[in-house]
Amino acid sequence: MSQPSQGHILVIDDEPVVRESLAVYLSDSGFQVDTARSGDEGLALFRNKRPDLVICDLRMPLFDGLDVLKAINAESSETPVIVVSGQGSMNDVVTALRNGAVDYLFKPLIELEVLEHSVRRALERGQLLKQNKQIREQLELTNAELERSLDLLEEDQEAGRRVQRRMLPPTPHVFNETCHFSHRIIPSLYLSGDFVDYFRLGPDRIGFYLADVSGHGASSAFVTVFLKTLTNRIQRHYEKRAASGTLSPARLMRDINQELISMGMGKHLAMFCGAIDLAENKLTYCIGAHFPPPILINDGVADALTGRGLPVGIFSDATFEDVTLPVGQMFSLVAMSDGVLEVLPQGSMEEKEAHLLSIVGAGHSDADALATALEIDGEMEVPDDIALLVINRSQ
Repeated sequence: MSQPSQGHILVIDDEPVVRESLAVYLSDSGFQVDTARSGDEGLALFRNKRPDLVICDLRMPLFDGLDVLKAINAESSETPVIVVSGQGSMNDVVTALRNGAVDYLFKPLIELEVLEHSVRRALERGQLLKQNKQIREQLELTNAELERSLDLLEEDQEAGRRVQRRMLPPTPHVFNETCHFSHRIIPSLYLSGDFVDYFRLGPDRIGFYLADVSGHGASSAFVTVFLKTLTNRIQRHYEKRAASGTLSPARLMRDINQELISMGMGKHLAMFCGAIDLAENKLTYCIGAHFPPPILINDGVADALTGRGLPVGIFSDATFEDVTLPVGQMFSLVAMSDGVLEVLPQGSMEEKEAHLLSIVGAGHSDADALATALEIDGEMEVPDDIALLVINRSQ
């Protein structure tokens, strides 16, 4: 039973005795051997059979070994070439090695074991080069596929960002000529888990909320779509019932809590929800684990609103409570998601809250002005989504 070949070798030499002696010895050593008697014949045989190794005489008429070496190295740099010569000088050795030869042996080859050792070493090197080439080609294909996938993902994310922006209310926006609403959203990724909305609830009432969905990216942004759908449903409800009562933020948050739990998305949110009655000059609000606390500037005094509450979407028995406060003909209300705390320079949480109170207390015309005061740039990379909501009422 014949043994499998240990490698395919092409011997190119114009001396028949040398060519045949090398072929016989290498064949007896377990290699598959082809021979060629000239450089052009050897190169044609190389292109046809693609051997694992080439042994080539340096001095041959017409098309010499150096020309063969250059052609093989240009076409298949991973194929090792051993050059042999009986007339070579040191300059020939250097030239051959520079042009890609892996070894240079001098004729006569008296100890063929030296040749066999060089052949085996060259074959190992050639095999490693081929493996490296295959791995490199596979990596290039994988990287190209990954780049295409990333491009598609980026396109999808950008489309999602445009859709999410279209869901946001206009900013700035004025209700009843006196109540100014504005917002600013700075996502940490393409899509934001922070969301803001405000909407009319009748001639003199305005509903609003700021929600911070847990996590980042597409899954969190999906919850904001649900919130917007709920907002649209509330608006339609109040449009059909002109004489309806005041919206209860606590009841709204209880409904959102139950629907999020039933959806089983594994998402929850911190939320500040409120309703302003411009006719009766009062603010009704509810807080569900929202932090930092919203800040109300009433009669020139800035105070953090009380109330913590549980996160929305975790506990099925969670309770939420409305708080009602009187507001003046002129007041400001500012709410921020906790992402803003990540970019403030102060060390402790107490210092951060005090800084926010002083910044907000100075008064700002809209969310953009507040972002500037907080040194928040819309192009900056932030570790967490940031949402700002500013409400100003003027006489």
